[in-house]
Amino acid sequence: MTDSVKNWNLYLLRCADGSLYTGITTDVDRRFGEHQDVDGKGKGAKALRGKRPLTVVFSEPVKNRSEALKLEYRVKQLSKVEKEKFILGKAGLKSLVLKQT
Repeated sequence: MTDSVKNWNLYLLRCADGSLYTGITTDVDRRFGEHQDVDGKGKGAKALRGKRPLTVVFSEPVKNRSEALKLEYRVKQLSKVEKEKFILGKAGLKSLVLKQT
């Protein structure tokens, strides 16, 4: 499967301490399992160690890996308050990200 055919997703996880983690993947369920270390292989992000339990609070499809990477970078630049707005559906992700450019 070529990169352009894969379905990429931007996702946000809420950690036990209330912090938010942003990432991209082609399979949110698989990646969430890796972050939770359900298979014991330690493939999750180091930044999430010791912050369980985790909850997927946002996921949105993106057209390709390049766009997913750009969007991930922009979302990581947003404040937690701005991220909470689109998690709650009070603001569109695209409009928040476009403000940053």
